[in-house]
Amino acid sequence: MSATTAPTPDVLPALRVALVEDSPLLGQILSGMLEEMGVELVGRAEDERGALDLLAERQPALVIVDLELRAGSGIGVLRALHAEPARFGAPRAVVLSNYAHSTVREHCAALGAEAFFDKSMQMDELLDFVASAQEG
Repeated sequence: MSATTAPTPDVLPALRVALVEDSPLLGQILSGMLEEMGVELVGRAEDERGALDLLAERQPALVIVDLELRAGSGIGVLRALHAEPARFGAPRAVVLSNYAHSTVREHCAALGAEAFFDKSMQMDELLDFVASAQEG
C-alpha cells in the first residue's frame, strides 16, 4: 500500500524589486515596508550608475525610481531601461518623486514608467501598486 500525498498549491515566488532612492532614511523605510509585504528586495542604489549596474546584474521584475539622485538622474535610469530592455530583464518601472509636474509625469510615461507616485502624498498608492504587482 503506497501513501499518496495531496498536491500542494504552487507557491508563487516573491516579487523581485529594486529601489533607486538617494535618501538613506526613505530608502530604509521603503525597504522595510516592501520586505514586510513579502517582496524580495534585490538591492538599492543611490545614483544612476549604481542603479544601472544593479538592474543589469539582478534583473528585478519591478524597479521603483526616484528622479533626483546623488549622481545622474532617475530619468537616465528610465531612458536606459527604455532603450535596452533586454539588458535589464525588461522590468516594470514606476517613479516615486517630489517632482510631480504633469510635464515630468508625461516624460516618464514616454520612457515606459507605468505609474508615477508623489512622495509627499501617494506612498499608500505605491504600496498598493506593489501589492497588485505581487499578486500577478
